[in-house]
Amino acid sequence: MQSLLANAHAGRFDVVLSEALDRISRDQEDVAGVFKRLRFAGVTIVTLSEGEINELHVGLKGTMNALFLKDLAIKTHRGIRGRVEAGKIGGGNAYGYRVVHRLDTHGEPIRGEREIIEEQAEIVRRIFREYVAGKGPRHIAADLNREGIPSPTGNRWNDATIRGNRIISSGILNCELYVGVIRWNRQKKLKNPDTGRFTYRLNPESDWIRTEAPELRIVPQELWDAAKVRQDNLTALYKKQIDSSRDAMRELRNSGMNATHRPRTLLSGLVFCGSCGGTYSRRGQDRFTCSNRVLGNGCDNARTVPGKTLEARVLAGLRERLMTPDMMAEAVRAYAEETNRLNCDRRHSAEANRRELGEVAKAIAEIVHVIEQGGWHRALSDRLTELEARQDNLTARLADIPQDVPDLHPSIAETLRRRIERLTEALSHPGNALEAANTIRQIIDRVVVTPGQKRGSYSITLQGELGTILDWIDRNEKPGYKPRTDTAQSRLSASINARA
Repeated sequence: MQSLLANAHAGRFDVVLSEALDRISRDQEDVAGVFKRLRFAGVTIVTLSEGEINELHVGLKGTMNALFLKDLAIKTHRGIRGRVEAGKIGGGNAYGYRVVHRLDTHGEPIRGEREIIEEQAEIVRRIFREYVAGKGPRHIAADLNREGIPSPTGNRWNDATIRGNRIISSGILNCELYVGVIRWNRQKKLKNPDTGRFTYRLNPESDWIRTEAPELRIVPQELWDAAKVRQDNLTALYKKQIDSSRDAMRELRNSGMNATHRPRTLLSGLVFCGSCGGTYSRRGQDRFTCSNRVLGNGCDNARTVPGKTLEARVLAGLRERLMTPDMMAEAVRAYAEETNRLNCDRRHSAEANRRELGEVAKAIAEIVHVIEQGGWHRALSDRLTELEARQDNLTARLADIPQDVPDLHPSIAETLRRRIERLTEALSHPGNALEAANTIRQIIDRVVVTPGQKRGSYSITLQGELGTILDWIDRNEKPGYKPRTDTAQSRLSASINARA
């Protein structure tokens, strides 16, 4: 749909043809928005059911389609509730079970029946036994991966698959179906009107439906209870950290920021393993280690890096290595040369296309003139079709030519050095630390950790997109500045040798 709207504004078609208006969308807001934008672009919507669409169709049919969706959702929800209350599964399938396919006496499929897969059931019991014995979900997942046992998705196991979320009963350790209990309607799915993505919200516990299904039990009750006791003990042990994390998330939500996308640390999501290319993640006592190594995915990089040490080395490297005047001057010089070369190529290409487009338009006009004078020939018609196709191609190419990137100021390297110094200083002040951390995350693209030859040694390589760095400087220097949409992608990196 986004591609269709973009092509409509580029003038690449005149009509959108659809089976019916509800094939475009059943959401009233979406239908009205698409209609408004296509009307502005001079594009008409025509459907086989309603004909040419106008404001009346958008209002009436949009409302009817939205009501149809609402009514369908209510009926579906009521039907699934009846199935669950009859002891059937009302949702997807869980690990350890297979869907049973059979028909009733009228030939209709019986839905919601499951049977236990004994091989997978034994894996479930093993996970519970090892967890109760004190092994963490991460180590359990690593052992399963080393033994080549497929996960519920058929890929490799990870700790989140086992640990899950106790509040919403996700994960192997929280699935009540393993003790013969079907729980349904715990949460509802809502669509974010701004992003179009779905999110889940917990329903009140009074709305939950709970049905006994003893034939589906996999885990003995005493083993399940022991796992819940260990979960309770761990929750009590880390209560302070959990509460502080929830308070921080709540504060970010109240401040209007999207807490679900905010990194936990300065380098979260930026650190990568130099051996396998996988991500480094924070584990245990604030140490970063390769996730593939921890999960048994074949990486032999056992080097761990203290979080504080890693941040200190990255900031020092950013200030003293990556952003030195000499390095930046050379990088900016090469960047400017490449930018100028691309600008020159674009200008020459655009000028050649414009000249050819003019010649094609002139040839088309001459052929049309001959045909209008009664001199029609098949060869002229074929040539006219060929020229029109070439004209459309040239017009599209001219419309897609990116704009020239402005030339760079010679003092930009020194300007960047001063800004990096102020950024690293701002990190030590609580009031400015969050903003400074976000800015540094814009500058650094990747932090690659590679183990050294000696025990405890490792090297760190910082990588950043030079175009992004320069764009960030302009954005800070000019009020109301908007980021450029087309920059020469030059990667700038620097290595920093470090010992633990």
